[in-house]
Amino acid sequence: MSDLRETRLEKAKTLKELGQGPYALSFSTTHQTSALQSEYSDLPNGEERLVTVSIAGRVISRRVMGKLAFFTLSDESGTIQLFLEKATLEENSLAGKSLGAFNQLTDLVDTGDWIGVTGILRRTDRGELSVKVQTWKMLTKSLQPLPDKWHGLADVEKRYRQRYLDLIVSPQSRHTFRKRALLVSGIRRFLDDLGFLEIETPVLQTEAGGADARPFITHHNTLDLPLFLRIATELHLKRLVVGGFEKVYELGRIFRNEGVSTRHNPEFTSVEVYQALADYFDMMDLTEQMISSVCSQICGSTEISYQGIEIDLTPPWRRATMHELVKEASGIDFEGFGGNRTHAAQAMLQAGLEVPEKADSVGRLLNEAFEQTVEANLIQPTFVLDYPIEISPLARKHRTKEGIVERFELFIAGRETANAFSELIDPIDQRERLQSQQARRNAGDLEAQGVDEDFLNALEVGMPPTGGLGIGIDRLVMLLTDSASIRDVIAFPVLRPESRS
Repeated sequence: MSDLRETRLEKAKTLKELGQGPYALSFSTTHQTSALQSEYSDLPNGEERLVTVSIAGRVISRRVMGKLAFFTLSDESGTIQLFLEKATLEENSLAGKSLGAFNQLTDLVDTGDWIGVTGILRRTDRGELSVKVQTWKMLTKSLQPLPDKWHGLADVEKRYRQRYLDLIVSPQSRHTFRKRALLVSGIRRFLDDLGFLEIETPVLQTEAGGADARPFITHHNTLDLPLFLRIATELHLKRLVVGGFEKVYELGRIFRNEGVSTRHNPEFTSVEVYQALADYFDMMDLTEQMISSVCSQICGSTEISYQGIEIDLTPPWRRATMHELVKEASGIDFEGFGGNRTHAAQAMLQAGLEVPEKADSVGRLLNEAFEQTVEANLIQPTFVLDYPIEISPLARKHRTKEGIVERFELFIAGRETANAFSELIDPIDQRERLQSQQARRNAGDLEAQGVDEDFLNALEVGMPPTGGLGIGIDRLVMLLTDSASIRDVIAFPVLRPESRS
């Protein structure tokens, strides 16, 4: 690697002496490669089109055969072949006589270099559309060789650590991140068209709330104030609803100091949506419409394949309560225990399920049974309704059921994709629940929420009935791009630094 770098540095020095860069300021193009491929698709084999074009990109392969050479040039849109003929280049070159333009190209340009070329269109006898180069310019000299074009980056961690190399050699990776960008803009457009307003909320907060998660802690030096990176946008968006905005959302980064896995990254993206005068049934309708609409836009259909499994996102989606799904999967009817944790725990043990000590109520045991027997099997889109109150401190009590809140989570391909409530707007009830969460935190639960006095004060001012929804963007991108790991859809995932020995 060191010898190759030194050789390329010498070439850069030679280019500079010849007045060819090696680092240009700009280059004017007439086309991208994909536009040329499309516009001149009718050019017959062996013929030329006397129209002058200028393109720029990275050289990803090169073949030199005497007085002819063939380079492959790649830009963001695709690739095209460069047809390099010594006679043509020498005829059009203004370069010095010490080294001709053809020799400059073949001797000083390596794979990885960025060049700009001007020429005419030619389709080779073998049917390859090419730019027959008349003049060229070095734009950027690459000092590092590219990975082998046939094998790409075999080291998966290196793909994440050096994403720029992954994007150069892997069209699929570029396709994934292009789809991600389209999905994000599609969600924003969908919500904007419905009259929702995106308003940014603080990333640095004095009290991390809105979810059960361990926050990152930082410090503001001037104010001598401990601060948290936000774990949700919920509590500030609700303040906006109190202030009179009836349809608000924010699509942005969230930070949670928790484990790393194929489904979790400490820094991720979510969209949270709040609509006054709505409930969780309205949020179900909104979720179906938004996800199916965006899926249709970027995938061309609501029927997709994920990891070899066909998934149909065409509404309507299945709706079932957590009680119903657990009873269906395990045979345990948690509604029959009347709040008796001992009986519920015995039933779980008899069914071969684990009973964690921290699950200190029937509601928490119900959630444990759901995670152990149901969650992974929810492949087709399913709204799981009516969660235990103990694990839903920000959701409104169910209108007809005791110990249950009006909450749903959407599961697709065995994982949670969305979470929504009929929001709790009773300030007294909310205070009691947050105080219960604070007690759990004081007892050592690092994911429990604290008491946010300003948020409670906002609720006392008066918040209208509201439906709220949160969707994990990264998991949705995983689904729509058939990606197995969340690291495949986050351009620069969190990684442990490489050791420097």
